[in-house]
Amino acid sequence: MPLLNGAHIWLITGYQEVRNAISDTRLSSDVVRNTNAMSLTPEQVTAGNCPAQPDMQRADGMFIFMDPPEHSRLRRVLASQFTVRRMRALDQRVHEFTDELITAMQDSGTTADLVEDFALALPSLVICELLGVPYEDRAEFQERSAITLNINNTPEQQRDAGIALWEFMRNLVTAKRAAPGDDMLSGMISGELAADPPLTDAELVDIGVTLLGAGHETTANMLALSVFALLEHPEQLAALQNDPTLIDAAIEELLRYLSVSHTGPTRIALEDITLGGVTIPAGDTVVISLPTANRDETRWPEPGQLDVTRPRDTGHMAFGYGIHQCLGQQLARVELRVGLIELFKRLPGLRLTVPAAEIPLRTDMVVFGVHSLPVAWG
Repeated sequence: MPLLNGAHIWLITGYQEVRNAISDTRLSSDVVRNTNAMSLTPEQVTAGNCPAQPDMQRADGMFIFMDPPEHSRLRRVLASQFTVRRMRALDQRVHEFTDELITAMQDSGTTADLVEDFALALPSLVICELLGVPYEDRAEFQERSAITLNINNTPEQQRDAGIALWEFMRNLVTAKRAAPGDDMLSGMISGELAADPPLTDAELVDIGVTLLGAGHETTANMLALSVFALLEHPEQLAALQNDPTLIDAAIEELLRYLSVSHTGPTRIALEDITLGGVTIPAGDTVVISLPTANRDETRWPEPGQLDVTRPRDTGHMAFGYGIHQCLGQQLARVELRVGLIELFKRLPGLRLTVPAAEIPLRTDMVVFGVHSLPVAWG
């Protein structure tokens, strides 16, 4: 498919083809060493002077844009920090944060913007707790993150916001080196499971920024969209409320049905590769469409229908697949489970206060969702 810059990419949409592509080592995640057609300016496309740089030495920590063995090293360090003890403690904190936020909504009346008052706040509290980010700094983070993810902003605006985010995390890393706490960032610096050799400040800053964005933006939008979807499908909400044991299956179905990533991961072909009977030449850019794969009718009957009674199936790829599959997916599931259960239990009669067609959708953002969700209850 053609891009606005004059280049072209290959779009992979079928469920099995997506699974094959996303785990194929001939398709590289390393967009630093390899030219990504989506990042080129029209002038660069016309000039054709953007060769790959296979010998470039990387000193950053952007593990989501790395291949093994660099990706393996950083992923191993991160995975070691998702300990059973830490996840249990966070589970308890999710319950506490959820209770506090819903209580605050109730104390303010019987109406709220569920995005501002709940969906944005809960993941922000959780990810700040995980990384040891002072919660009073969350507003700055949210503002900068939103600017970098809004595709309508200019490259200059996105660059400036990105620089501010990196400085924010650099200051936090410096503080954790001076006074480590009981958080993931401190654990990667000085805990029993710290990296060997130690991670550099540059690596820690990149990892921290990546986790902040991944752990906040995606879950926040899944929370708001899940409520929106259930309110728009009252028969599905009724089925869930009549049988609370459906909650885990419902969450998997919502993850599949909503798929908040607009497209999915980008890869670059390191050699000629044939997928689904089509040959993709070496050097070409591939976009792997997770939302489309999650609606593949050869994998799910009536995939365009939301059905919380589907047999629980974690075969969807809302969290990706393979070596780059989301590390925090279980934490995201906890936030969704607790958030949805408590919202519909403690806010009886929860409903939209405007027609569904008037809900502002985040079609201008990298991560899909709603900009606001005005609701009432009681």
